[in-house]
Amino acid sequence: MYGNDTALLVIDLQPDFMPGGALPCHDGAAVVEPIAQLLAARRYRTVVATQDWHPPTHASFARQHPGKQAFEVIPLHGQPQTLWPDHCVQGTPGAALDPRVDWSVVDMILRKGGNEAVDSYSAFRENHDAHGRRAPTGLAGWLRERGIAEVHVCGLARDYCVLWSAQDAVASGLRVRFLWELTRPVTVASDVATRRALAEAGIAID
Repeated sequence: MYGNDTALLVIDLQPDFMPGGALPCHDGAAVVEPIAQLLAARRYRTVVATQDWHPPTHASFARQHPGKQAFEVIPLHGQPQTLWPDHCVQGTPGAALDPRVDWSVVDMILRKGGNEAVDSYSAFRENHDAHGRRAPTGLAGWLRERGIAEVHVCGLARDYCVLWSAQDAVASGLRVRFLWELTRPVTVASDVATRRALAEAGIAID
């Protein structure tokens, strides 16, 4: 059992990121059972799950940009934006939390990506908006009120939402452990860059 000051963040464990989903992560299904077992073991006093939750006209969807294809990168609000296939559309089966996990032990489910004009990888902040700001989700304050000083992060995708959540957790003043084997990337080619980014942020990899 971890101390009362440590929380687990389970990022975007949703069917659309699994094999056969709209935006499958490499070997994404492999993390479901171990994460389910981790939750069932009740090793964390505080557990937060995030849920990608996009409107159907979300700006990150390639089909909202005529002539563009999924995985192309375009400028959006002055920042590079990867265009994605439609995924985790609000209310669809692919946006549900994975049914193979018992989510009853989770203290908070944080839906992100609901602003159709702004992408939202991180559990802590949206991506840049038209004014160059990254709006907070409120998670940092919620954790502080509960005395949380350290977070352990897992889920999908390693190279986007899990990475950004870990980086923003550090920026929020939290200690962070990145549970590498309980994450999977969109593409394994990104792993070297992900490890470099974690090292630069001073994030421990387990």
